[in-house]
Amino acid sequence: MTDFSRQIEFLKQHSTYAQRWLNARPEWIDWLEVQGAQKIDVHGIQELLTPCQEALAFEDQNEAQFMADLRLARQRLMLWVAFRDLNGMADLDEVTHALSHFAEQVVSLSIAYIREDLKRRFGLPWSSVTNSEMPLMVVGMGKLGGLELNLSSDIDLIFLYEHEGETQDAPKSLSYHEWFTRMGKRLIKLLAEHDANGFVFRVDMRLRPNGDSGPLVCSLDMLEEYLLVQGREWERYAWIKGRMIAPLPDSPAFAHCEKELDQLIRPFVYRRHLDYGVIASIRELHAQIQHEAEKRSSNHHGRSKDIKLGRGGIREIEFLAQMFQLMRGGTDPRFRIRPTLRVLDLVKQQGILPVSEVETLQAAYVFLRRLEHRIQVWEDQQTHYLPEDDLARTRLASSMIGPDQIQEQSEFLDGLDKHQLAVAQLFEKAFVLDDSARLDSASLPVGWEPDGIFFPESLARWLAWVDSSKQNQLPEKSRLIFNNLIRKAADSLHADGIDSAAADLTLLRFFDLLEAIARRSAYLSILSEYPRALSNVLALLRASQWGAEYLTRHPHLLDYLLNSRTEKSLIEQPEQYWREVKATLDMRLDDVMAEGDGSEQAMDILRITHHTETFITLLADLGIGVDQALSVEKVSDHLSALADLIVQTTFERVWPSVAKKFELSAELEPPFAVISYGKLGGKELGYASDLDLVFLYQAEESDYAAQEIYALLAKRMINWLTTYTSAGSLFEIDTRLRPNGSAGFLVTNAHAFRKYQLREGDNAAWVWEHQALTRARYSAGSQSVGLFFDEVRSEVLSQKRDINQLRSEISEMRRKVHAGHPNPSSDFDLKHDSGGMVDIEFIVQFLVLAYSNAFPQLLSNLGNIALLRIAGEVELIPTQLAQKVADAYRFFRARQHRLRLDGADKTRVDLALELPLVEAREAVLSLWQEIFQVPSST
Repeated sequence: MTDFSRQIEFLKQHSTYAQRWLNARPEWIDWLEVQGAQKIDVHGIQELLTPCQEALAFEDQNEAQFMADLRLARQRLMLWVAFRDLNGMADLDEVTHALSHFAEQVVSLSIAYIREDLKRRFGLPWSSVTNSEMPLMVVGMGKLGGLELNLSSDIDLIFLYEHEGETQDAPKSLSYHEWFTRMGKRLIKLLAEHDANGFVFRVDMRLRPNGDSGPLVCSLDMLEEYLLVQGREWERYAWIKGRMIAPLPDSPAFAHCEKELDQLIRPFVYRRHLDYGVIASIRELHAQIQHEAEKRSSNHHGRSKDIKLGRGGIREIEFLAQMFQLMRGGTDPRFRIRPTLRVLDLVKQQGILPVSEVETLQAAYVFLRRLEHRIQVWEDQQTHYLPEDDLARTRLASSMIGPDQIQEQSEFLDGLDKHQLAVAQLFEKAFVLDDSARLDSASLPVGWEPDGIFFPESLARWLAWVDSSKQNQLPEKSRLIFNNLIRKAADSLHADGIDSAAADLTLLRFFDLLEAIARRSAYLSILSEYPRALSNVLALLRASQWGAEYLTRHPHLLDYLLNSRTEKSLIEQPEQYWREVKATLDMRLDDVMAEGDGSEQAMDILRITHHTETFITLLADLGIGVDQALSVEKVSDHLSALADLIVQTTFERVWPSVAKKFELSAELEPPFAVISYGKLGGKELGYASDLDLVFLYQAEESDYAAQEIYALLAKRMINWLTTYTSAGSLFEIDTRLRPNGSAGFLVTNAHAFRKYQLREGDNAAWVWEHQALTRARYSAGSQSVGLFFDEVRSEVLSQKRDINQLRSEISEMRRKVHAGHPNPSSDFDLKHDSGGMVDIEFIVQFLVLAYSNAFPQLLSNLGNIALLRIAGEVELIPTQLAQKVADAYRFFRARQHRLRLDGADKTRVDLALELPLVEAREAVLSLWQEIFQVPSST
């Protein structure tokens, strides 16, 4: 027996449906021998439908023949799919895509066929918006929308049209509603009516507005009003899969129709924040579906045998994927995809669930969908029940592994049980199905006494809360969650043995957070649904007052306390990490700026991105969710990279509006660059640092228009970066380091900047301006202007200077700075006191300005620690002392950083309590004496 003969026999053995058709149409066996070896694609599907396509050319319609041709094409496709699927020649994607693309093609062909008759009798609907024919918009829902149709699937459709009106220029006019209703009814008939050749697809219209009681077709205005007034939670899930299948994407009308529909559906389905409220909603919907499934199930077909709706079935995997889509799709456009496996891939890539769990779900999904197809292909019936009799189950076991292989029924059933159990466990874990484990389902435990577990101040806060109007005004569910979260937090801190003062402080911070989010049920849901989030919140609140306040101001960041993959990626692959952040940010900005200006939403997205990435850096800094905490240098590197990214993105998004105003090409990058000074320039940015920026552009000095253009660009950038919006703030911007300070132009011609920095004589640049230049670098904008700045910087810094005069001027500048930051306390100011961080910065600036002419390696903007090491290597300062001062700088920065995280306004410490700080300060004072030969303080 040939391979093909065995394959045909295997097909007949596992499908009585196929056996009947091949017996009735033996010539199809020869066709299958050729076609069966080919992957099914759109071209192959169109060949099947050639007779239907040709029928459109005839004026005299033969509807019966058209219907027969559609049905025969469907039966041949089913045999082709079944042949390849059962014989292991097609993967799941090929099967589901083939069936879905076939549905799209037959819907469009049928519409074209019906249109000719309606056009002759009633004319055509005309769009006043596009001044062209108005098409019937057919939205594929469910598995059709997700390109996931199964072998005997219904197709869920919704019929829409653009706006109301009446047809013209025909024997009889109709309202558009009546015209499209007639088309819809005939379309259903062409697809779903049975004749001698069967049917094409069963059509389900129950997902339309108002279901069976609603009109068959509705206008976009009618749909919008329905969604706003009556749209229910389950319809959000349904519309996730909604996809325009007619007109087809290659139609001139498609882009306009898709855009109009998307503007209605997207805000209904996706919220503009992380929506954790969907967890409870899906849990309730799942319970309703299972209840209905149980009511429909007979004694013969128990729910446990239903591989779609039963425990651990296909629907639970789909719900898991949809949960993440609804939760995140409003803030991350990547989640607005439809196929379940692609959503799970994204969940895996983002580290939202562990890789092993996602791969378990994916494997189960493929197994269950393949099993579903084998159950359905037996008799071409839409069923999801595992057959009861042994013979059928043995046959299914064989069909799952293909011809020439043997699988025992018990092995097959064990595999099915394993997949369903794994899915059920992951589903229950995600949706917390155990009522007793949920914080929204019960009051405080009987006998629980707050004074036995709370600490003095937090107990007073609890008692005040219990009697407060704030608590009484909360919905019952939110009040239960709030009270149980406080109880759980107190129990946790007590069980962990945290000392009473720290535990008391942590609980007070937790009260602040909960009161800030008490009316935001989605945020309460994160803490109530995910125990890990709660434990990470407590760790953060215990570790940092600044972090506690930041989270309280930006509670959407709670999401990032659920998993640690993001922080690990930031630590292990920072360059790749920031590329991905930029790509995601650009995608989200494209999403909101595609329609009109969108600048307000874009500014919010920039702020949310900055808050998010700052918070992720903070978690890594505090060691929450990672094996080893970040060093202060790495923290500053990440915060500086983030600031650069935000400034660059702002430049890219603001420029098109400026270009439009001056009738310039937005596609051409302007010769404009942002130069950062100070902490950002030295890549030593802190969590709340402001940005010192200078704006340069390149143009002929006689080009006065350039000054106006780039001044507007800089002003708009500053506005984007500093405006306080509903999402909060970004940065404080200081531009006083530009030439001539506040009296100078906001933007500076790059050539004029060079002249200013190199001027001599009485008009020579101040030494402090060159000191500032040692910590300046290109941050954003045109790279060519950035390179020009680098050349100017090197030229200026490497000038030969009178070293004694330079020493005197920098000493005097240090004295002025010191006088401007008096310290009346006996504590040591880590930054401003003698022997502190400013002394080290001035030492490095002196070394760069004095010796770069002889040692060009000092020109690189590498940071104070690296430049001290280089100065030691070239013997400008003693090597051992250079190392000690570098260590001192690292030590001071780490202490300063920790004090600020603890909420300290002034970074001062008691030297008597810390010998290492005394030794560090002495090393700095020694180097200062070595270089300047005088004390640094007055």
